[in-house]
Amino acid sequence: MLWLISKYAITAFMVVLISETAKRSDRLGGLLAALPLVTVLVLIWMKLEGQAQEKIAAHAWYTFWYVVPTLPMFILFPFLYQRTGFWPTLGLSCLLTVVLFALWALLLKRFGIALM
Repeated sequence: MLWLISKYAITAFMVVLISETAKRSDRLGGLLAALPLVTVLVLIWMKLEGQAQEKIAAHAWYTFWYVVPTLPMFILFPFLYQRTGFWPTLGLSCLLTVVLFALWALLLKRFGIALM
């Protein structure tokens, strides 16, 4: 139980650190947010919990493919935010990401990479 609480605390600390940094510096906050810190933590947790090498490698492999359809959201968000406000922009950005993910998964399926 202590292990699980520690994982929560460290992971939450990283999110809070990034959000607090972003308040002070857009660039540094963006840089920290763009780093795959959560994925690195997950890989560490998996290793420390004794997951097989293949399982850890597969997690990193699929994370790469799942990141790609999320990238357009970061281009769309600043453009729409000025025009529609925060909540509509967030909703549209999430919707775009879901649609792009589905299309991306269909495309990759043709090349033998199954995301769904």
